[in-house]
Amino acid sequence: MTTTSAKLLKLTLPLIKTHGFTREALSLSALSLPTPLAHPLPDASVTALFGPGDDARRTLVHAWLDDARLRMKEQAAERMGMGDVLKARLRSNEPVLEHLPEAFALLASSSALPLPLLPVDPAPIIKHAVQVSDQACWIAYSGLRESSWYTRRASISAIYLAAELHQLTSPKTASAFLDSLLENADHAGKALDETALFASYVWKSWRGIVRSSGVLV
Repeated sequence: MTTTSAKLLKLTLPLIKTHGFTREALSLSALSLPTPLAHPLPDASVTALFGPGDDARRTLVHAWLDDARLRMKEQAAERMGMGDVLKARLRSNEPVLEHLPEAFALLASSSALPLPLLPVDPAPIIKHAVQVSDQACWIAYSGLRESSWYTRRASISAIYLAAELHQLTSPKTASAFLDSLLENADHAGKALDETALFASYVWKSWRGIVRSSGVLV
């Protein structure tokens, strides 16, 4: 990624709240440069800098996810517990919550064909949850390197994904829901036998939310 595209991506992040994860938001970022352009970026420039069609939007989604993890790390105080760390990450979703189903649908689809024609692929969403969990575990369990650390990280991935699903449908109770999952993580894991099965179960429910948004049919 060039310096120019990285700078424009950063300037686009505050625009997501009002313009969503769109090519228009990327275009408007040029108006926020220290020496702003007289007009938004033409569509050809958006394509050249960020990719054709929905690829540009996916580039923006990934940039936003990277920034949200960075802010989670910056907000984490010394000896902050796992619940506080994950809640800090969920708070990053709040300003753009209405746009997240479409953003995740973009990640869950191939760039080869238009969104409505495609089946969904959970791998990018699970990867997102794993990345959040990985960073959260490094923050909350700093210095802890026992053999169960990797198992714990996998469990936290599933818990975070479930909490994010809940946040999409019931934002006001997401924090309490996360606490309940963390308090009963062992029971949740045993009930579904394996963390992988838990993630699969969560994905099926979450996919239904995405489909109901009209982004995927």
